Amino acid sequence: MEIRLQKWLSQAGVASRRKAEELILSGQVSVNDAVITELGARADTLKDNVTVNGVSCEIAKAKIYMALHKPEGVITTVSDQFNRPTVMDFIPAELAVYPVGRLDYDTSGLLILTNDGIFAQRIAHPRHVVPKTYIATLKGLPPEDALAAFRCGIIIEGQRTAPAEIEIIKKESNAKVRIKLHEGRNRQVRKMCEAIGHRVLSLKRVAVGDIELGKLPKGQWRHLTKEEVLSISL
Repeated sequence: MEIRLQKWLSQAGVASRRKAEELILSGQVSVNDAVITELGARADTLKDNVTVNGVSCEIAKAKIYMALHKPEGVITTVSDQFNRPTVMDFIPAELAVYPVGRLDYDTSGLLILTNDGIFAQRIAHPRHVVPKTYIATLKGLPPEDALAAFRCGIIIEGQRTAPAEIEIIKKESNAKVRIKLHEGRNRQVRKMCEAIGHRVLSLKRVAVGDIELGKLPKGQWRHLTKEEVLSISL
């Protein structure tokens, strides 16, 4: 977003707008190393670098916290070299956020996006142990011994997983289960379910910590509430 240099310097805490005009007219302000002396000049907050006497002036960015209902068939990246749809296709371009962690291409559900690096680390880093909850449809009906093994942790790719929670919430020819993990390995739900002999037919993440997907439609997003942000930050 482009704004006038006077406003930039004011929001960066360098000077009042009137004083900023004096700095510009006296040749002390540069945009991308080009000296600016016109009061009507603008700079892009997303890509330009503004300096005063060689010192960079950054605008304090408002923190943004968002929940997206990621559809299946969408990759969790900011861009894709093969022009496949990404989660950023559902987010307004003026919101400079990035996804926290990943959801598989064929997995739907809750994805958090933010521009707050500390908040993102609290969700993604293993030491903070923010649980993720999923609803999965499994091929067939797992017996109790398979569920018990799942809960105790399963060896996948030579390493035992942390204890996990699983419960059957609906039984038909296949089982619908609720799964809660306390770690985040690559495609972990699918691999654990395959290890107990029941392939995942569909998978949706419904919660990250106390942040719930709720009734948010696929492809839609919302801002997190203050309480939701604090539930991760505290």
